[in-house]
Amino acid sequence: MHVPDGFINAPVSVATGAVAAAAVAVSLRGARRELAGAGAGSVAGAERTAPLAGLVAAFIFAVQMLNFPVAAGTSGHLLGGALAAILVGPYTGVLCVSVVLLMQGVLFADGGLTALGVNITDMAIVTTVVAYALFRGLVKVLPRRRRSITVASFVAALISVPAAAVAFTGLYALGGTADVPIGKVFTAMVGVHVLIGIGEATITALTVGAVIAVRPDLVYGARGLTKPLELRTSPLATPADEPAPAAAAAPASAAPAPVAPRRSVRRVWLAGVAAALVCAGGVSYYASASPDGLEKVAHDQGIDAKAEDHAAKDSPLADYSVKDITDPRLAGGLAGVIGVGATLAVGTGVFVVLRRRRNTGADAQPATGAERPSENV
Repeated sequence: MHVPDGFINAPVSVATGAVAAAAVAVSLRGARRELAGAGAGSVAGAERTAPLAGLVAAFIFAVQMLNFPVAAGTSGHLLGGALAAILVGPYTGVLCVSVVLLMQGVLFADGGLTALGVNITDMAIVTTVVAYALFRGLVKVLPRRRRSITVASFVAALISVPAAAVAFTGLYALGGTADVPIGKVFTAMVGVHVLIGIGEATITALTVGAVIAVRPDLVYGARGLTKPLELRTSPLATPADEPAPAAAAAPASAAPAPVAPRRSVRRVWLAGVAAALVCAGGVSYYASASPDGLEKVAHDQGIDAKAEDHAAKDSPLADYSVKDITDPRLAGGLAGVIGVGATLAVGTGVFVVLRRRRNTGADAQPATGAERPSENV
């Protein structure tokens, strides 16, 4: 659904650019709180969330290269708003998808530069807001189980894609450059993107389910899913019958209670990077070559009548292929690897800066007297 230059006129493009800039500004502030709250009560733990958020952006970039067939002569790919919002939070999710769109537009000539505001509004803001609002509503009514998170992720992602198609139709009604009946645009866009939404929902649910299986504490949308274990005693119990405090009940030499093993954050990060590199560097060669939903609708309905060439069409990485490399598999795979690396670096850099500003800026809270180290120790 990357909108090229020339589909939407200048006034609406400028207006959506302003909306996108405002949303990114709000998301920068909101992402600081989300990243700060993801550290499980420790500064060191919180610092690990920035690389994970950067990983989400890189993973979305990689999976967006995997176009899958949805109908005769049409393909689709992940938008990623629902996945990002559920994994790292809605504000951070908007930033993740925005970073992906920026890298795609600048490096790979995918999505117009003058249409960047349109694409961020449609693919980053609309999908994230719609998906996370629906996800939170479902989580509140479904049983408090891990499976409920996966189910809610599927439904939220499924609805977010046609919601983005509806948003594009509205923008086209306001500023479309071709004289096409808006009813035809709406029917064609929503129809094909409902099918694409099924693929989006499947990818999102599988990814969220995989992360929950190894580290549920890293999934933003799963916070508070389980309650801490509480020790209950009978109201008729005498003081002698009540359990002794933990320090007195167990001898000093007693072994600690066994804790279920879980993979470290570093291993999860490395596994995610490896998966992104495999998808972008290898599996992408087998992606569907059919036009995606917007390209197909634009061609069939005449929306692309005034489409303009991309300003970066002569980029060394244009069309996700390294220029001057004759082997298409090598050219595409290398471009994908470069894209993953660049998105990971930019995304991680943005979130690291946000985390540091949260820790050292005006939002940082001074330590209380109880938290200051004792001088007598």
